[in-house]
Amino acid sequence: MRVLLQRVSKASVSVEGAVLGEISQGFLALVCAMEGDTPETAAAMAAKCSKLRIFADEAGKMNRSILDIGGAALVVSQFTLSADTRRGNRPGFSAAAAPAQGEALYESFARELSLLGLPVATGRFGADMAVSLINDGPVTIWLDSES
Repeated sequence: MRVLLQRVSKASVSVEGAVLGEISQGFLALVCAMEGDTPETAAAMAAKCSKLRIFADEAGKMNRSILDIGGAALVVSQFTLSADTRRGNRPGFSAAAAPAQGEALYESFARELSLLGLPVATGRFGADMAVSLINDGPVTIWLDSES
């Protein structure tokens, strides 16, 4: 599973002009389930994201997790994180999980974050979404369950 985390002061996701989810302080998690991922992979990635110390403490150091600050998560599916650009100029996406499996794992990731105590908002799997965010820092962290 691949997750691109962006620390945000606010973020939202819309489909056809209708806001589906929005948060204030927390992180935007762009999520791509990869072929071979399991519900256990989703749970482990959610746990890792919830514990990452990417929020500032009183001294301004990145020393607090999203749980520590009482933040929220906006979880958006993004299969393009599976892009393979090694050959040619057109990315390949064959390493992404099949759509049904990808949707189940995306939902599992969001559910696991919620079970960890985070308020979670989501987009719509497979939809053409408009994501709006104010990246705080900016702080952007790449996570891959394979590494």
